[in-house]
Amino acid sequence: MRYSIRPATLADKSVLEALIARSARELSVGIYTSEQVEGALRGAFGVDTQLIVDGTYFVVEDAGKAIACGGWSRRRTLFGSDAGAQRDAGELDPRVDAAKIRAFFVDSAYARQGIGTALLEHCESAAAAQGYTRFELMATLPGVPLYSARGYLPDAPLEYPLNEPTPDAPRLFIGFVPMRKNVHC
Repeated sequence: MRYSIRPATLADKSVLEALIARSARELSVGIYTSEQVEGALRGAFGVDTQLIVDGTYFVVEDAGKAIACGGWSRRRTLFGSDAGAQRDAGELDPRVDAAKIRAFFVDSAYARQGIGTALLEHCESAAAAQGYTRFELMATLPGVPLYSARGYLPDAPLEYPLNEPTPDAPRLFIGFVPMRKNVHC
């Protein structure tokens, strides 16, 4: 791989936010509506600084340019950014809990070149080194093929609410697929 993977830092936050927004907008065309993507960028998609602080969120770079990001977590929160409403920073126990694979986004100019796979393998290896033998994630619909190809099994798709309905704006939902994988050590 000609790219490098390094731990994200808090100084990367604005670059990562821009990368995530660009990736979500460009790789979701024809899968999610623009309203769904913009709604998801207000909480479901984005940077979770807890992962950065924990040292479990990574940036993939090409000649110093951030082209992808993603990570894993030993926290209970399954997905969502700092703005997400349903957060639980409680720590998981690798003997009984699955590590969470979190917030994978690839710049559309670098999509389908093996970068997501390399980052996923990096995260799985890091989590396995901490004793985890199971992984779970909440896949976006564009991400399902990547995770399926890497041995993740889907659970029933779900519709995640993105807003509170108002008289002027009906309830907006986005589709996700919970997925899981067991590792044989």
